[in-house]
Amino acid sequence: MSGEGTPVADRRYSGGCHYILQPSMKIGITCYPTYGGSGVVATELGLELAARGHDVHFISYAVPVRMAEPSERIHFHEVEVMNYPLFDHPPYTLALATKMHNVAANEGLDLLHVHYAIPHSVSAYLARAMLRPARLPFVTTLHGTDVTLVGADRSYLPITRFSIEQSDAVTAISEYLRGVTEREFGARKTVEMIPNFVNCDVFQPADGACHRAMFASDSERLLAHLSNFRPVKRVTDVIEIFALVRKEIRARLLMIGDGPERGEAEWMARERGIARDVIFLGKQNQVQDLINCADVMLLPSDLESFGLVALEAMACGVPCVCSRVGGLPEVVREGVDGYLLEPRDVPGMAAKALDILTDPDRREAMGRAGRERAINQFCSDKIIPLYEELYRRVLDGDG
Repeated sequence: MSGEGTPVADRRYSGGCHYILQPSMKIGITCYPTYGGSGVVATELGLELAARGHDVHFISYAVPVRMAEPSERIHFHEVEVMNYPLFDHPPYTLALATKMHNVAANEGLDLLHVHYAIPHSVSAYLARAMLRPARLPFVTTLHGTDVTLVGADRSYLPITRFSIEQSDAVTAISEYLRGVTEREFGARKTVEMIPNFVNCDVFQPADGACHRAMFASDSERLLAHLSNFRPVKRVTDVIEIFALVRKEIRARLLMIGDGPERGEAEWMARERGIARDVIFLGKQNQVQDLINCADVMLLPSDLESFGLVALEAMACGVPCVCSRVGGLPEVVREGVDGYLLEPRDVPGMAAKALDILTDPDRREAMGRAGRERAINQFCSDKIIPLYEELYRRVLDGDG
């Protein structure tokens, strides 16, 4: 570890700051820097670790989404991939391994934490091998697609299993995903469940911060959807749900994010005659301000390994209408924080959204319950220490 002990600020939900004495570490974090749950979680983890006094080095091909400006404790190292005529595709896995090796050697990293097994844990394994006899342990966090990909294409099973088994520690973001991992790869490697988290000081009810009047009048209800607009997110179902809601009440819809299904969703909004009431905002970083504007969050995904957007909405006191899939039932409690329905049940989701939108008392009660659940179970000040404890066990050889 980097130091005997460093007084660091521990940001709590109360908004107060107090200081604790803990050994600081130098941690390399690799993730996909794109607009998706794994990149957001990895970036937020790094920011929280830096706030607790650790040196964090992000290693990726682009600056991760939501990453703060580089500072004394937050660093970014770009992986540059050369294009050679010999290669049909740039060898990113090898370039990443080389960059991991160089950063570890130059910065004295204590360990690497990689998000997604493929290809990041393979690159970490190579970097660790290149550094021998010096020690560079690495932790792999599984987020979903890296595991479920094996179910769709078994040719990835050997390399994914190898990368998991070679990790010094492995975590999954939900009990659902831990179970899938154990079924797909067997039980030769212990997989610990550490859930996703939310900074409850950042994501909290804040009526005055969202500028709701920019999107809807006082007489209109406001629905929202936030995702990377991949097919699994079912953004066209979001449009269909809103179209049914719009037939019953005055409402508008915020579509936050971007991706391959945006064009189809825009076309569908025009076809349904609701384009003027659907606002496509594109990719946004300060999503808490937008979530706070909403009366209900729609997440009709075919699959969610956890459901980070649902948690962020709950922390802001916004009820959710979601699919009953994957890890979402571990986050949203049916009829308490929101509603869970079978995926692609568009009429059912529209009906439940209307239940919330037309009953202010129910909306307030669900929002309050969701906020309390986020505080009690998923705030960063409860989850980040679990990662710190894991890192220390790995460094002590007990991972």
